[in-house]
Amino acid sequence: MYSYFIPNEFVRSVFHITPKLLKEKGVKGIITDLDNTLVEWDRPDATPQLIEWFASMKAAGIQVTIVSNNKEMRVQSFADPLGIPYIYKAKKPLGKAFQQALKKMSVKKEEVVVIGDQLLTDVFGGNRQKLHTILVIPVAKSDGFITKFNRLVERRIFRYLDKKGQVTWEEEA
Repeated sequence: MYSYFIPNEFVRSVFHITPKLLKEKGVKGIITDLDNTLVEWDRPDATPQLIEWFASMKAAGIQVTIVSNNKEMRVQSFADPLGIPYIYKAKKPLGKAFQQALKKMSVKKEEVVVIGDQLLTDVFGGNRQKLHTILVIPVAKSDGFITKFNRLVERRIFRYLDKKGQVTWEEEA
């Protein structure tokens, strides 16, 4: 059961994920969370550095789809100016939104990575769909109400996995 919570990779931020590294793995698509993965949960727009990151992925022929549990207005107002497809109210970790994203991008499971900051939604959901998962350190130290609860559960899972020698994770950036 706990194996579902172990990401395939840990990185500090999305900026450590480059088109070159993804291309070497045969990746053609990215399913990414929005809040605290790409930007702080309360930041309405993409940063200049993130806009460059999206452009580098596009230039490399790597598609990006945002899959968020947040409301339509939040996700749409972030994604539309960037021309990034999105799925809102995704109900992660359930699999439907992941399947929708694969279909939107017309890619196979083995050609996709899932990027997120939460074990309980992004990693668990991606792993259940047999997708390659990448966990990033949350962009912000603060969280919305539901995410605060998830973080408590995540810490317990990390402690358990650490005791078993299955995972190590540095939360400091």
